[in-house]
Amino acid sequence: MKQTAKNLQAVIDDFLCTKAHLINWDNEPPAGKWTNKEIIGHLIDSAHINLHRFVRCTYEEGFKLIYFQDEWVQAQHYRHADIVEILKLWELVNRQIVRVLHNYPPGRTQVKCDNGRYQPSFNTVSFLGDDYIAHMQLHLKQII
Repeated sequence: MKQTAKNLQAVIDDFLCTKAHLINWDNEPPAGKWTNKEIIGHLIDSAHINLHRFVRCTYEEGFKLIYFQDEWVQAQHYRHADIVEILKLWELVNRQIVRVLHNYPPGRTQVKCDNGRYQPSFNTVSFLGDDYIAHMQLHLKQII
């Protein structure tokens, strides 16, 4: 998990240092699509859910933890939030994930939890870490 933590740290640093200042944070997307602020908000929500999964998997197995992404984005009003605050929250929660993954108990990386919304979908911590980074990169590419 140390390598996963390093990979996540690299994505965070690259985005904040070289890309975030180039983005139009006041964009108006087509109906039914998220603004750039809402995409970062979604990544914050994803970070919170995954941090919860990573921590719980250090001592628990087989639990179910899902979220409803559209409802969370809407409820948190990211569209109208200050971008400096949104980016800081995104950075801090992700740095906490880096810390957790860097120190992850080696014997717990194959522990599984259920993150299936409509049917069970058990995934290992190792898979969730790599998938989390891929998910983040996909969304960051959408806004760049």
